[in-house]
Amino acid sequence: LSKAELATAMPRAGGTYFYLDRSFGPLVGTVGGLGTWVAMVLKTAFAFVGIGVYLALLVELPSTSLSLILVLAFLGLNLVGAKEASLVQRLLVAALVGILALFVGQGLWLGVRGAAPAVEPSPFLRDGTAGLLSTIGLVFVSYAGLTKVASVAEEVADPERNIPLGMGLSLVTSMLLYSLGAYVLISVIEPLRLAKPDLTPVASAAEVVFAWMPGRLGVLLIVVAAIGAFASTGNAALFSASRYLLALGRDRRVPEGLARVSSGGVPSLALLASAAAVVAALLTLDVASVAKLASAFQLMIFSLVNLALIVMRESEIESYDPGFRSPLYPWVQIVGFAAPPMIIAELGHLAITFSFGLVACGVAYYFLFARRPEAASGAIYHVLARAVRLHSEAMERLSTSLDEGTTEELDLELRAIIGERGLRAQDPYDEVVARAFTIDVAAPAEGYGELAREAARLVAERIEGDAEALAAGLLARAPNGALLAERGVALHHLRLRNLARPELVLARCREGLSLTVPEAVGSDERCHACFFLFSPEHDPGQHLRLLAHLALQSERTGFRREWLAAASADELHETLLRTSPCLSLRLAPDHELVGRPVRELELPQSTLIAAVRREGEVFFPRGESLLQAGDRVTVLGPSEDLDALRERWRSSSEPARRG
Repeated sequence: LSKAELATAMPRAGGTYFYLDRSFGPLVGTVGGLGTWVAMVLKTAFAFVGIGVYLALLVELPSTSLSLILVLAFLGLNLVGAKEASLVQRLLVAALVGILALFVGQGLWLGVRGAAPAVEPSPFLRDGTAGLLSTIGLVFVSYAGLTKVASVAEEVADPERNIPLGMGLSLVTSMLLYSLGAYVLISVIEPLRLAKPDLTPVASAAEVVFAWMPGRLGVLLIVVAAIGAFASTGNAALFSASRYLLALGRDRRVPEGLARVSSGGVPSLALLASAAAVVAALLTLDVASVAKLASAFQLMIFSLVNLALIVMRESEIESYDPGFRSPLYPWVQIVGFAAPPMIIAELGHLAITFSFGLVACGVAYYFLFARRPEAASGAIYHVLARAVRLHSEAMERLSTSLDEGTTEELDLELRAIIGERGLRAQDPYDEVVARAFTIDVAAPAEGYGELAREAARLVAERIEGDAEALAAGLLARAPNGALLAERGVALHHLRLRNLARPELVLARCREGLSLTVPEAVGSDERCHACFFLFSPEHDPGQHLRLLAHLALQSERTGFRREWLAAASADELHETLLRTSPCLSLRLAPDHELVGRPVRELELPQSTLIAAVRREGEVFFPRGESLLQAGDRVTVLGPSEDLDALRERWRSSSEPARRG
């Protein structure tokens, strides 16, 4: 749950590294990132050892040789491209799940019929709670793979939807297959036989479960499933490990060359380095034993990730805007932070020593090679600054020094992420633009102040607010609250406590406006468009998404020409709705929509009457709103539906314009 939230707020390569670095600063980030990369390399090597063991049942070659050949094969696949690697991954997982489902279903059916061999049940929790905890620690690495998608989040389409959904479905599927598969396994094989060094216990169980199949077909199916399981694990781990080096390279924690990507978006050098480490591990280590030791380190990282989410939430950085929020906060995170140390304590001294050795190596590497003379950063410093301010006014100066510069860079980075993600389905961008006020002047006589006061007056009339207070808020933020998109567009914004919904004012200055503080917007270019966005205070994320999309729209090719050429307020609105197909028409007295409430209109389900302009005023119609002759109606929807409406209304309205 914590990783799903963090991944939707910060969909960046490196996953865990990125969250720890942005939450706790570069030291913790570097230690966590490098340590997780090492654990990923060991897990990748372990997966290829498993493939080699099962392939050795079919091919007369040493298992190590087979493992090395497959590492090179999957390296080549990943170098071709992420799309090709993910396609192979899906095929492998589909085959694995299908065969395991057949194995579990057949095994359970044997149990129901009483056809399974009678196995004497052993006592439950024979080794007590300590045995249970040590087993959890041992198999934790199996479930940790479910969240590896976070390390490639920036390559996932619609991460706000697909990452939480994918993690949830993977967890449910794995729990069912692991639990039921283990039950079938211990139902058909004597526990003492399982305790012996049997490297292929599932294949042994398949001889019983699939006894009805001809020859050794049942065992062959399990071998195929096992190869698919290890191959998908190795492929995903290699893919993810390279993204950790990519993220570390971007932040210059490792050589920057590892952050280079090919024309196909593949971090080739990071992939080669990760594959080389896997090969070295296969040739020099007892991979199975060392990979088990890495479970303790991954449990430590799991604990820190839960703490990272608490830090990000409590920092109250407005640009922290996850698309998915973990339920039962902070209790889930508190348990997730506190439980791993108890499990680690049961893993034994060797595993604990190995994990702390990784931490020590990471710390040493940071201070020797990765430390930069930059200010400490991370949301944790913002949390500390808040705590100091609350503690005592006498410590205000210390609070300021902690807060100053520590979150500004992070805030800008998170704002950039918001802009990249774009609008959410529930964001009312089209509605806000369609009912926006317009100001159209050659050049305001009193400069920016005149525009700000007029924008405040228009919004105050609509929301029955204090125009002077709104104007004062805009003018007070003028040096820092004006953001300049390219081509002479300034965005001014303010969040208000008692505002019910966002309001927008579009101001066109045909001769251009020279802002009094050009350094605040980053350019001396005269502004021909000033946007004033007012948003509710309780939803900073939506405010930033609307701002980002306004900037994106104004930066598209042709915007400035269309903006200056617009002949009416409606056309000014439409310049900001170009990516949302729209239909604008004025209703003639005999139009079929006149005199009817909006809820009774027979419109395509995917279309929306976004705004109605009546006698110079714009409003967003509700279900009971009646349309009148002379209304200028703006309809949004898919192009094909708008074309059908345009043809249908051709004879009963003034010529319609398509946006």
